[in-house]
Amino acid sequence: AGAGRRYALRPSPRAFPTMQPTVFQQALGASFFRLPESLRRLHGVRGRARYAGIATIERGRNPLARLCARIAGLPPAASEVATTVDFTTDAKGETWHRDFGGHRMVSKLALKNGLLRERLGPLQFRHALHANDGAIWWTVSGVRLFGMLRLPASLFEGVRCREFEPEEGRYGFDVEARLPLVGRVIRYQGWLEPA
Repeated sequence: AGAGRRYALRPSPRAFPTMQPTVFQQALGASFFRLPESLRRLHGVRGRARYAGIATIERGRNPLARLCARIAGLPPAASEVATTVDFTTDAKGETWHRDFGGHRMVSKLALKNGLLRERLGPLQFRHALHANDGAIWWTVSGVRLFGMLRLPASLFEGVRCREFEPEEGRYGFDVEARLPLVGRVIRYQGWLEPA
């Protein structure tokens, strides 16, 4: 190294992982930063975090609804059950380990072509995300079974998710799945906060 010569150091992307946008920041763009603090905090997690709260779960009574819920690994009906979600995230994807009173449910999430892909049991959902009126809305735009068999998106028009802030500092969720001829498969709603 010659005297008086200056070298510009380029930081490695690994050195500053917090500079990389999360999956939800990528999906929602500038509208992400207009969301309530509780949603930004949860969807801004980098690395690992645990959230805890309460959920109420309603299940459909139709035998086909019960079968669909079993295939997807959905939790049983319960009222105000203790709930935890462990998040493992990076810029490429997220894994959510949910625990509804001892019943575990795992989702793997990634962003591709502007859509959020969620793998839940044998199903892979493609969701369009929208931020509006302080909430995040998920709508299904495609579904595959075992990653290969494409199912008509119109069958899943009754699958919806809304994330919102029910009271300051808490993250709220309301998820419902209804199918034609089957009716309600599940609805679960509640709140979480950092554990």
